[in-house]
Amino acid sequence: MEVDKKIIKKLIDVLEDLKKSTKNIDIEANIQDSNVDEIDDSKSITSPIIGTAYLAPEPGAKHFVEVGKKIKKGDTIMIVEAMKTMNHVPSTLDGVVKKISVKDGQPVEFGQVLIILE
Repeated sequence: MEVDKKIIKKLIDVLEDLKKSTKNIDIEANIQDSNVDEIDDSKSITSPIIGTAYLAPEPGAKHFVEVGKKIKKGDTIMIVEAMKTMNHVPSTLDGVVKKISVKDGQPVEFGQVLIILE
């Protein structure tokens, strides 16, 4: 069997391109990881239980909170469903919503950051 040198050269070029593209992914992942470290835990609200997060009381309804909205301690920020039970998650702090860290219908873990306040 004869080896075609053009095919091998092309394969090597493709592998080099792949190696370069994965280096960029590693760099982006490190940047995202460093942004996660900058979260101020004293201004974040975490999930009290494991379940599925819902940002509104029912599909198509207005969300409990939005970025820029001022909330008070005790306000419902979302619902976490666990074992067919809808659990309202209250805010543990007063503040303005800076970031909502979960999407509607996303599974959440105990202690996972749900919302970050300013």
